[in-house]
Amino acid sequence: MSGQPSLTHSTDSTTVADLLERVLDKGLVISGDIRVKLVDVELLTIEIRLLICSVDKAVEMGLDWWRGNPVFAPGTLENKDSSPLEKRLEKLEQQLADQSSH
Repeated sequence: MSGQPSLTHSTDSTTVADLLERVLDKGLVISGDIRVKLVDVELLTIEIRLLICSVDKAVEMGLDWWRGNPVFAPGTLENKDSSPLEKRLEKLEQQLADQSSH
């Protein structure tokens, strides 16, 4: 049956790792807008902009917002003081422990 088309298989395929490397190297932008209107009155607008790239690519594009942010400073999480709510919770837990021991 020489009239039938033959099937060919591609041996040159892209792996997920290759795809991820390309995306991080070049960057990927996803954007979209959501608008909710009622009788020509706009009630809600949500603008979504997502950039996926490597840190090096972000710095190359001028996006380095984490460098000046103290939240991302080394050791911030380890040395962070407890919030007033956490302090109050610890105090209440200690009071409960003291009452249960009597």
